[in-house]
Amino acid sequence: MTEIPVLGLVIQFAGFLLDQLPFIAHAAVGLSIPIALAGMCGVVSERSGVVNIGLEGMMLTAAFVAWVSGVVAVAALGPGTATPAFGITLPLLIALAVAVLSGMAMATIHAWLSISVRADQIISGVIINVAAAGLTGYLNTLIASQSPIGAGGFTPLQLPAELTSLPVVGWLINALFAQGPIAIGALILMIVLQVWLFRSRWGLRTRAVGEHPRAAETVGINVVRLRYRNVILSGAIAALGGAYLSMELTNSFQADMTQGMGFIGLAAMIVGRWTPVGAFGAAVLFASTRAVSRAIIFAAPTGDLGTFLSGIPSQVWDALPYLVTIIVLAGLIGRSIPPAADGQPYEREAAT
Repeated sequence: MTEIPVLGLVIQFAGFLLDQLPFIAHAAVGLSIPIALAGMCGVVSERSGVVNIGLEGMMLTAAFVAWVSGVVAVAALGPGTATPAFGITLPLLIALAVAVLSGMAMATIHAWLSISVRADQIISGVIINVAAAGLTGYLNTLIASQSPIGAGGFTPLQLPAELTSLPVVGWLINALFAQGPIAIGALILMIVLQVWLFRSRWGLRTRAVGEHPRAAETVGINVVRLRYRNVILSGAIAALGGAYLSMELTNSFQADMTQGMGFIGLAAMIVGRWTPVGAFGAAVLFASTRAVSRAIIFAAPTGDLGTFLSGIPSQVWDALPYLVTIIVLAGLIGRSIPPAADGQPYEREAAT
């Protein structure tokens, strides 16, 4: 007879999720942005044949640089006047620009090691990750001890109540667009990259270089130059994910604040079959588990269900996104095929 109480809890939990759907959807989109940007970073790089597992380090570096640049900009220019939409100020724009440049600089290092030096691309990415974690952690300890004043952060877009209260679609509009500028920019970037990758000359060349670089070279495509451009572009995208963490999701920097989101982004790329839209969808799936845990914490259900959920250790909810990632990846082994030349160094044939 234990099936009846268990079934009752399942039904109560489904009702709780349905009741909290607007909150969960909004939180899931917000939490998915750094993962989605990391996934799109991987798509751009690996579609051209270069594995980039250093995006975790690029994100962490950009998050730190964005915060420090904001501190310096506020000290030099003052806090500035925020715009009504998104709370944009000059120090915030400067901080965001410098963060993107930092990601591009680290990606250039990875491109040089992977393409020109032809070093092992996995080792190059690991070096970037380890160096970024160590340097940002150490510098953060030095700077944070002085209690500097940062530039603050971007604010979400305030949508009219008439729009968010629309039947059926109001909660979805709120989830997608009641976000900050980086989050909304990530949504636009997803669509742009999807179109460019499969409907443009750049996308055709990128996919050709990632599948058969020697054949691409024979028709006049500069494989080395295209790979450099794509890897540097991927660094800029990863930097947006890092800046989101310290400028939009929070208004500060903490050591190791990426918490493996870069690696989950790589998983989202694989689950999404190396497409921007697929990577974004997988990122939302992974982030949904954390959004559900937030709903349970902030709006805990009552009755037997609340008693049951409150007995689950918080560490289980923290680990849930990673467990879901492992389970989903395990189910896709052998069915998600990367570009044929992904991770393979390319060397031009000598002219005869």
